[in-house]
Amino acid sequence: MSRIDVACPDLGDFKDIPIIDVLVKAGDSIEVDTPLVTLETDKATMDVPSPAAGTIVELLVGKGSRVSKGTLLVRLESAAAAQPAPEPASAKPQPPPAAAPAKPAPAPAPAPAPAPKPAAPAAAIEEPAATRTAQLLVLGAGPGGYTAAFRAADLGLKVTLVERWSTLGGVCLNVGCIPSKALLHAARVIEEVHEMSTRGIVFGKPQVDLVKLREWRSSVVRKLTGGLAALAKQRKVEVVRGEAKFLSPHVIEVTAAGKSETIRFEQCIIAAGSESVRLPFLPQDPRIIDSTGALELPDNPGEFLVIGGGIIGLEMACVFDALGARVSVVELTPQLMPGCDPDLVRPLEKRIKSRYAEVLINTRVVAVTSAAEGIQVTMEAAGGARTTKRYDHVLVAVGRSPNGGRIAAERAGVTVDKSGFIATDKQMRTNVPHIFAVGDIVGQPMLAHKATHEAKVAAEAAAGQKSFFDARVIPSVAYTDPEIAWAGLTETAAKAQGIEYEKASFPWMASGRSLSIGRDEGLTKLLFDPKTHRVLGGGIVGTNAGELISEVSLAIETGADAADISLTVHPHPTLSETVAMAAEAFEGTLTDLYLPKKR
Repeated sequence: MSRIDVACPDLGDFKDIPIIDVLVKAGDSIEVDTPLVTLETDKATMDVPSPAAGTIVELLVGKGSRVSKGTLLVRLESAAAAQPAPEPASAKPQPPPAAAPAKPAPAPAPAPAPAPKPAAPAAAIEEPAATRTAQLLVLGAGPGGYTAAFRAADLGLKVTLVERWSTLGGVCLNVGCIPSKALLHAARVIEEVHEMSTRGIVFGKPQVDLVKLREWRSSVVRKLTGGLAALAKQRKVEVVRGEAKFLSPHVIEVTAAGKSETIRFEQCIIAAGSESVRLPFLPQDPRIIDSTGALELPDNPGEFLVIGGGIIGLEMACVFDALGARVSVVELTPQLMPGCDPDLVRPLEKRIKSRYAEVLINTRVVAVTSAAEGIQVTMEAAGGARTTKRYDHVLVAVGRSPNGGRIAAERAGVTVDKSGFIATDKQMRTNVPHIFAVGDIVGQPMLAHKATHEAKVAAEAAAGQKSFFDARVIPSVAYTDPEIAWAGLTETAAKAQGIEYEKASFPWMASGRSLSIGRDEGLTKLLFDPKTHRVLGGGIVGTNAGELISEVSLAIETGADAADISLTVHPHPTLSETVAMAAEAFEGTLTDLYLPKKR
């Protein structure tokens, strides 16, 4: 056995550098390259790795200590001779991020995942042999994965991107956000044609060619996924196809077509996404589909049941209703679209109840059986009464489950909870410092736009930049008809948490633009801090609500108050001016309605 004193490596021109974290303690058994401490300069953060495997005998520094080249950090006992410690990958100074303006106190936002606990020290193990190496390996090529890979490549890292699908883009581009929105657009065109028949313009009954419609949907997907392949090539991102699982903290195995290879990586970003939840009692039957199967547009959907009245289920219900199916929706909770404020859901609920065969809430699906004549579904209402009905197709849209349990992350020491989520800190680091995670796999909300922002943070942190995920709001959008969107504090959350707020609303029946497009059922509302008048949250229901919510999100991020919005000149006639009018209603300056300000 030999004693080894581990010293601070050469940091270039930097001296007297603070230690922001100590990652080991006396008595820990460590491996070669185990991070010991984290240093922070004004341009980068960096981990100092151990030059040898062994046991920590003594810590010679602590959190807050300041060090320079040669400062002793730890003393360890090792059976092997020490090798010179490599320079930390993140030690190369990076340009500092642009200084952000000071922000006022933030509005309540979705609760972040708890910071992960450091990985428990593992006994020294022999790393599996690898067939190739990567400086940064990104696992998954959905919005989080490809964004992380491209951003890291732009920052100079050599990136390997592993994807199990034949095309890049993950669920979102291939079988999620993009193809579903293409079909929703087609559905909206059919509905607009029908609506104009009462306004003096009559077309013949739509003739739907499902083959051509499917091909158009697929062409949209091909354009985007093909574009990603070109961007990967331009950035020299190496793409490896196959299912990936961790073998150790620095090695991953990728299997495709019955063949396997191993990749050793210095750092890794997990962006493995999520899968549709399948109810355990469902029989195997091609007429029972998930959201991916729904995009294939089965012929003659007939009596079409949607199990789950959330965003995905209601979006696909809109598509199949427009295509001529007799749609029914069943939702377990007392409200469609749980989590959204009831007043925003109400216009959608009113519209679909007049069109769909049934809309059932507070109702549980307890049994599903397959028969030649159809799918028999037994449902139980809140009072206990049961009914059984026959459907031609059943769409199961009861949520998504993260893929944390599918990648053998425990072999890398990464902590995965029982639901499959991986906790991270604000730099998107897991409990293993050189492994990051982003997107659906790190927690709610499972949204592509959240994943892309997290991905940039992870890539920048992996490159040594001081980047953190500190979004105040993450907007949500349901692309139903009408659309529903919200950002920041909701009334439901405010009441549950005892947060004081004041509300102002503007009904679209008083909007010239809304009336001119024949859709006056909309509503724009804003929530304000009673003392500062700053925007805390907002919700919009109506045509293009998903486009309009960005103004509310920006207002919250920048700490805008009611006057900032109401005094900003909005174009007329537009739907966007309903946001300003809601702010005017709060200020007591609105003239388009008589809503005197209560004093």
